[in-house]
Amino acid sequence: MKVIDHINQAAGNSTLISFEILPPLKGKSINALWEHLDPLVEFKPVYINVTYHRSESMFKKKQDGSFEKVEVRKRPGTVGICAAIQNRYKVDAVAHLICGGFSKQETEDALIDLNFLGVDNVLALRGDAPKNESSFEPEPGGHKYAIELLQQISNMNNGIYLEEDLKNAVKTNFCIGVAGYPEKHFESPNMQTDLYHLKLKVESGADYVVTQLFYDNKKYFEYVAACRSYGINIPIIPGLKPITSKKQLTVIPRTFHVDIPEELSSEILRCKTDADVEIVGAEWLLQQSKELKAAGVPVLHYYTLGKPHVIANVVKELV
Repeated sequence: MKVIDHINQAAGNSTLISFEILPPLKGKSINALWEHLDPLVEFKPVYINVTYHRSESMFKKKQDGSFEKVEVRKRPGTVGICAAIQNRYKVDAVAHLICGGFSKQETEDALIDLNFLGVDNVLALRGDAPKNESSFEPEPGGHKYAIELLQQISNMNNGIYLEEDLKNAVKTNFCIGVAGYPEKHFESPNMQTDLYHLKLKVESGADYVVTQLFYDNKKYFEYVAACRSYGINIPIIPGLKPITSKKQLTVIPRTFHVDIPEELSSEILRCKTDADVEIVGAEWLLQQSKELKAAGVPVLHYYTLGKPHVIANVVKELV
């Protein structure tokens, strides 16, 4: 079932719950993923997002002492995990697709696999630059912008593949999500430019928006209002992630380009241990969630990365 159908069927009745997970590191068993998800599916999420990861450049020492540059994907398996989730839990999966590290042909092949497996929800993202590079560069033969990836998916929904001479090509039926940034994308010069590009994505076939994480609900509400004023009328789903360590006070702003409210950071700095920080972070997330739910947001989307028990304790207070 499509994400947009879940939202439309629940409109006016309840706020839905969804989760986001990482594929296991290469060489790890999928059992670690089930241990992560089993406590969460008890809360009946309507869908589960699975992130997609590009390869990373590494230098491997050769026998002669020199170093060879190799490309390694540390977290493969997104397509297979989506199928496994739908098979094990009977819950819809959302496959992330990114531009970075993938050619258009590789993207088309992934979409064909997803379609064969009955995974009909995708999230179209540009993706980040590699850790050792300062700016994003597209893969040779790949997309430079998320809207180009979105247009490729929309084309397949209309039976248009990369091979122009395909006759009677099957139309896929993907529901397409895109990213939104309540504090604007860090590469956008201003919010108006950010909204302009988001509207282009909507006009190109985006069905819903899921936001970057944020810790001040006011910024989400202002963002939704700005989107509506700009003519962006598709559902806007808030993305939420707890703070669970003091280290994240610097890592999260640097990585995600978001502000942490002074009230929250001050309380965390007074904590003596990370266990204390988890309590503070969970309480903040709970209050965020309650306010958003009371405002009638369509879905509460939780980034569970590494801390499913914190998310479970919060959601338990909501359902």
